[in-house]
Amino acid sequence: MKILVLLGGSSAEREVSLSSGSRVAAALRERGHQVTEADPHPDPFAVMPAARAADVTWLALHGGAGEDGTIQALLDLAGVRYTGSGVLASALAMDKDLSKRLFRAAGVPTAEWRMLDRAAPPVWREPGYAKQTFAALGAKVVVKPSKQGSTVGLSIIEDPAALADAVALAFEHDDEVMLEAFVPGRELTVGVLGGEALPVGEIIPKHDIYDYECKYTPGMAEELFPAPIPDAVRDEVQRLALMAYAALKLRGCARVDFRWDPAGRLFCLEANTLPGMTGTSLVPQAAQAAGIGFPELCERIALDAVRG
Repeated sequence: MKILVLLGGSSAEREVSLSSGSRVAAALRERGHQVTEADPHPDPFAVMPAARAADVTWLALHGGAGEDGTIQALLDLAGVRYTGSGVLASALAMDKDLSKRLFRAAGVPTAEWRMLDRAAPPVWREPGYAKQTFAALGAKVVVKPSKQGSTVGLSIIEDPAALADAVALAFEHDDEVMLEAFVPGRELTVGVLGGEALPVGEIIPKHDIYDYECKYTPGMAEELFPAPIPDAVRDEVQRLALMAYAALKLRGCARVDFRWDPAGRLFCLEANTLPGMTGTSLVPQAAQAAGIGFPELCERIALDAVRG
């Protein structure tokens, strides 16, 4: 096949995307495909002729316009087949507030949260707001941009006095900020490939959560595939991952992340529509645990997009 790999882009995750994309392109060439690489930044329209000339466009973009439905809308208008989810699903998954609303409606448990909007009065600066937030969400609060990936702009705070600074940091990356109850426990992840759940993985990060540094710095996290968890928990987290996948109308390859708390409860954190494909990324490790090597994984994702 003729395959165009889009990589780079303009988001905060550009360097990760470049790494993912170059690795994907090499894997597809190994499988015998004719592969071209292109960066849609700064002019996404410039890559459309190459996209139209290819049998499929392999999206190795992460975050921002590459993952929020923007590039997907452009490719749809051009009549181009591409990997990953469509416009609506991409936008829903990127917006953490809407994702959590849909998870809850579908019966997928997710942690309590509150939202702040830059356009609204800055209630988060008012006396007493921080204490009210901690009273509602618990002793530890996660503050993050609502529409960012790879934990960019995220803080975990235990002191109400730190809330204002954490919100200000998150607002540097988005016009909406989520305040979310921190869920203690073990971090589990489920890759979904073509509507089927891959082996569950467990991530043991050096930090409180699997943040940007832990994701992309070798040695900052231990990743276990398959996860050393009871069969009943494995089955349940895979079931919930597929429910979340369906609730957001995802397609192709995706990843759904969870916390398993000390009381045995599972909470869905978020869904990722274009999972990383770097040397430390989770979906390739999950696929390997299922007996699917990286070149085969990349090819299966491409073929799934071609078949529609």
